[in-house]
Amino acid sequence: QVQLVESGGGLVQAGGSLRLSCAASGRIFSIDAMGWYRQAPGKQRELVARIGSGGRTNYADSVKGRFTISRDDAKDTVYLHMNSLKPEDTAVYYCNLQRGLSYYWGQGTQVTVSS
Repeated sequence: QVQLVESGGGLVQAGGSLRLSCAASGRIFSIDAMGWYRQAPGKQRELVARIGSGGRTNYADSVKGRFTISRDDAKDTVYLHMNSLKPEDTAVYYCNLQRGLSYYWGQGTQVTVSS
């Protein structure tokens, strides 16, 4: 089993910054990709950012230039650095790990951006 533990969410004013962390543990063996998704009330879960095993990244258009994803392979941890936050970034943020055809999810962490 793989466990993902997220941290770093909270309440921040518009224009502020937060850093989310997600630590993976358990029977990891290898990681193909890790990423962050978010789900706002009444909306579908959407990809925010993803980083592959070779360091290749991709971002949702809505966060490009504001968010940066990074990973520390020695710690099996992925980070999401969020700058210039907007009220529309308010959502529950979920960590995701892909290993082959298997996908694992964290429990989610709330990010609330006040205007």
